[in-house]
Amino acid sequence: MPSSTICVDASLVVQLVTGGTLVHRIAPLWSRWHEEGRLLVAPTLLYYEVANALHRYLVSGFITPEEERDAFEAALEMGIVLLGDASLHRRALQIAQDLNLSAAYDAHYLALAEQFGAEFWTADQRLANNVGSRLPWVRWVSP
Repeated sequence: MPSSTICVDASLVVQLVTGGTLVHRIAPLWSRWHEEGRLLVAPTLLYYEVANALHRYLVSGFITPEEERDAFEAALEMGIVLLGDASLHRRALQIAQDLNLSAAYDAHYLALAEQFGAEFWTADQRLANNVGSRLPWVRWVSP
């Protein structure tokens, strides 16, 4: 699925902005995508999910309030183009049904990647394992 567009999800962004366990694998990819002039896209729900994940880290004591704010600001400055319209939501719902996903959130990323003919990159092993065999353009950043 050759494309100059890359679709990224919240798990990937959170790993980058928190220096998570996969940052050593994700950071070089991110740099390469920028050097190649790739368009980085995500559905409009991206920052809701990033904020929620960061807040869960805060509540669990993994990060401080200052780290939460700094990480969220870093996420907002990553240059990701947010997209979403009625047709994307409709397609996401259909994908969630077709793939028997437990939630439709992830299907929005899949629908957007499909729309652009793009690779979809995630740090979510569960999602990648669940759909990767049926969607060969799904990429999991493994440890």
